[in-house]
Amino acid sequence: MKSIVDVCAPAKINLFLHIVGRRADGYHLLESVFALIDWCDTLHFDVRSDAAISREDLTQPLPADDLVVRAARALQQASATTLGAHIGIDKQIPSQAGLGGGSSDAASTLLALNRLWRLNFSLDQLQAIGLQLGADVPFFLGGHNAWVSGIGDHIEPLNLPAARLLVVKPSEGLVTQLIFSHPELKRDTQPAILPRFVADAYGYGHNDLQPVARQLCPEVDQALNWLAGLGLDARMTGSGSAVFARVLPGCQLSNPPGSMQSRLCNTLSVHPLFGWAG
Repeated sequence: MKSIVDVCAPAKINLFLHIVGRRADGYHLLESVFALIDWCDTLHFDVRSDAAISREDLTQPLPADDLVVRAARALQQASATTLGAHIGIDKQIPSQAGLGGGSSDAASTLLALNRLWRLNFSLDQLQAIGLQLGADVPFFLGGHNAWVSGIGDHIEPLNLPAARLLVVKPSEGLVTQLIFSHPELKRDTQPAILPRFVADAYGYGHNDLQPVARQLCPEVDQALNWLAGLGLDARMTGSGSAVFARVLPGCQLSNPPGSMQSRLCNTLSVHPLFGWAG
């Protein structure tokens, strides 16, 4: 068994995101489809025999107690292993973008260390740990594109047609809590109809968070308008600030305005680490 491994942590986009209600405890009830894309972070793992968890930031500085470190410690505690790990993070997925980079890193950490530490935890065991780290972590652990509902806790695997997407990330980020607490946020969209989604997977629905995000972050509005000017049907992913549009063959592209990032991405049918649990 190897003691060193490099793994991918892919981003996701929300093809649509509807808020269909709100629970008495304040949690929003959502409906969405999560699609994996090939914009990835790379994580390097080296097993340590001293039980220490150490981290090296290879591209940009990250918070000291980020989700990768928390995931490693949570798995360590749940398994009572005496092993540790040194983790190097090649961070490529932008933060505060709605792309799920932190949650994806945490999921890949759980999958990689489960294998390197020879724990043989099942997917259900890892998902129970992942849910304590963040609502999106179980999705990345599941390994499939998915229909997501409830407060993000109902995840149903879904087959999606392959697509090429232009993803644009404004230089500014967005804080999720500011959007969900905004008084103008629409919270009463009618439940989605699956057959209508299946008939138009990349055109169905909308993102209920987008109008508020356009107010809070002018660059979101600018990015959406720029994509619309290219003749593309654009929308925001998650709570932003990244936006995306499906790109068809023959579409003429250019560089986005200002200091925005852009990347042509392909959807993935399964997570690169699918089957690593158990």
